[in-house]
Amino acid sequence: MSRTPVVLGVESSCDETGFGIVSEGALLGQGLASSAAQHAEFGGVVPEIAARAHLAAAVPTLRIALADAGVELSDITHVAATSGPGLATAVHVGLAAAKSLAWSLDVPLYGVHHLAGHAAADTLEHGPLPERSIVLIVSGGHTSILHVGDLVLDPIEHLGDTLDDAAGEAFDKVSRLLGLGYPGGPAISRAAAGGDPQAFAFPRALLRQGDARYTFSFSGLKTAVARTVEKIERAGEVVPVADIAASFEQAVVDVLVTKALRAVADRGLATLVIVGGVAANARLREVAALRCAEQGVELRIPPPRLCTDNGAMIAAVGDLLVRSGSEPSGLGIAADPSAVLHGAQLPLLR
Repeated sequence: MSRTPVVLGVESSCDETGFGIVSEGALLGQGLASSAAQHAEFGGVVPEIAARAHLAAAVPTLRIALADAGVELSDITHVAATSGPGLATAVHVGLAAAKSLAWSLDVPLYGVHHLAGHAAADTLEHGPLPERSIVLIVSGGHTSILHVGDLVLDPIEHLGDTLDDAAGEAFDKVSRLLGLGYPGGPAISRAAAGGDPQAFAFPRALLRQGDARYTFSFSGLKTAVARTVEKIERAGEVVPVADIAASFEQAVVDVLVTKALRAVADRGLATLVIVGGVAANARLREVAALRCAEQGVELRIPPPRLCTDNGAMIAAVGDLLVRSGSEPSGLGIAADPSAVLHGAQLPLLR
């Protein structure tokens, strides 16, 4: 009799080292380590520091995941790992760890696209995705609108991306500008809680009729914040950090929600899924819930613990691939730091 699949997922695309264990759609346990504190003084992620942190954290984090799941390493039947996109040195560490585990356990290995992992994270909380849905991925490195059918069997249609800064990257830069620290998402959110989101009329790029319907741009918004701060400082006045943070946050949220719901309406769909690190933002969750309710759209957002990069989301993709009967990638899968999203499983590079 075949064993029930128990899939180990490995994530190391940026500054989080994640191991997660999923079986038949259920999250059994996970371990997560972050090197964010080591990057704070630089105001952003330093690839070599991230890679060294992954090396140091891999074994302890794996042990945490196994203990959390209540399983032994010998119980693992399949391994899935992020093989792209991400920071080259960081992706290589996690993929090498996954290959070592798959080889030593003599189990199949799947190379997974990082963004598909974010989409799969929601299934661990809310069950299978609907037959078709719009997925908005908002993180430090990506801001994308996807048209998704079966996550692992159907091609994933990219409807739009950001032309410049990702939303999370804009949060980091504005946070640094306001002296709020890194990472910027939580810092901006905390500051904005005491501010007026209408205090400053910051631009909402590409929302006018005729603009690219699903394309984002946050560079101009970031510049507008910088010019506002400079103007206030030149006048010798105190910078109203809370009001600027709240107004900036509201501008980002307005654009994200408007374009995502535009895609839902254009495709005649009924479900919007929002995932990625920025999906943990309280204002985004609040506005999206309100706008979706007004338009009769089902909103799915995973809990904050599943929004940031984590091994559970990669294990979720691996679990879906196993249950769909997909062929494993094998130990020959290579890291592809600039992988384009066409499907959940990355092909072997030739």
